[in-house]
Amino acid sequence: MATARRTGRRPGNPGTREAILDAARAAFAERGFDAASIRSIAAAAGVDPALVHHYFGGKDQLFLAAMGAPLDPGELLPRVLAGDPDGVGERLVRTFLGVWDSPAGTAAVALLRSAVSNEWTARLLREFLVTQVLRRVLHHLDVDPAELPLRGSLVASQLVGLALMRYVVRLEPVASAPPETLVAAVGPTVQRYLRGGLG
Repeated sequence: MATARRTGRRPGNPGTREAILDAARAAFAERGFDAASIRSIAAAAGVDPALVHHYFGGKDQLFLAAMGAPLDPGELLPRVLAGDPDGVGERLVRTFLGVWDSPAGTAAVALLRSAVSNEWTARLLREFLVTQVLRRVLHHLDVDPAELPLRGSLVASQLVGLALMRYVVRLEPVASAPPETLVAAVGPTVQRYLRGGLG
């Protein structure tokens, strides 16, 4: 009786996936998302670049896996960006709170706590916010490129500050406020940072 011959790629060693993730974390923290390449990450992990693609797909997916991101912003942002541009601030805050209030929020809180006390994690969080969230939102809104860094930083200050007070410090009444109360209070500020005057 002839045995069937297996086809397809041979699985990597059991530690291959973790070696790739370790190399990716180091590359993203040291060089940032834009400067880190799949090729350099694969070389640092001692694997062929095709194996990185096999395990993670593209660079965005590798970055999300390296971050331990609970959700892919690429799946959430179309809801934020759909509709009237004057409502993006409120929709962004509503979506942000929806993630943090969901079961996925536990991982986000752990990441935020770590970023406060660990520079390496802080670098990864900065890269995540800039490349996976803020850049996508601001480019969609057709913002003056010279204003992108300031606008993005201001939006991040509101969102991360809100998360820190609500989920880590648990400052009342922010910690127990209904999400829509916070959307109404913070959304207009985020909207101004996205599209309003900065002076």
